Amino acid sequence: MKADPAIQAQLLDVADLDARISQLTHQLKTLPEIAELATLAAEESERTNRMRDAKIRVDDLTKEQKKADADVEQVKARRERDRSRLEQGLITDPKQIQAMSHELESLERRIGVLEDEELEVMEMLEAAQMELTKAEAAVGESVEQREVLEARRLEKSVSVERELDGAQRRRAEAVVGVDAPLLALYDRLHASRGIGAGALRARTCGGCQLTLNPGDLAELAKAPLDEVLRCPECERILVRTSESGI
Repeated sequence: MKADPAIQAQLLDVADLDARISQLTHQLKTLPEIAELATLAAEESERTNRMRDAKIRVDDLTKEQKKADADVEQVKARRERDRSRLEQGLITDPKQIQAMSHELESLERRIGVLEDEELEVMEMLEAAQMELTKAEAAVGESVEQREVLEARRLEKSVSVERELDGAQRRRAEAVVGVDAPLLALYDRLHASRGIGAGALRARTCGGCQLTLNPGDLAELAKAPLDEVLRCPECERILVRTSESGI
């Protein structure tokens, strides 16, 4: 393949721009904030689960407390009813009075047991509510951290994308005038090897960074200036320079 030496030299500019484009693309995908956001997302999910469990616990204990309150009130109401009947003299039979007195004592003991259970539930509910408050605060903290990280990631992304767009525009300008067959060869090598063309400087290929042996250099030196050279080691396009050493 043949091409004007000046056109071949353009490929070095294209290769430099492609290298920068690759760097920027990689940088865009590996911003530190991306990894931090992934870690934070897992942490936020765990905190959200804890908050959900705490909310369920509070709801269950709230229902349990309401039931305990109702049980206490029900027994107290029965006690007051029986006590009122005695105080009003509605029961005159001594045996019934004795039985009612025993029942009132039983009701008092029952109220004491129920009030202890009620107090225990209240204490558990208070602890659960405190745990829920802590869990909600932790989730809120994660949300704030995520918003800060997302803003920082966006700011960096915009900066990198702006530079990437500029490099891609310069790349489009750099290939203007390059023969289609030569550009196709370069693009194919760039896609498969990462670097499509390298300068020959001090007998070293700029693509693979290997120093060519005297025999290969002698063969390259015989080629016309418009001949598109290929590195005998890596097969990349080899662009001659004033420092080639041939």
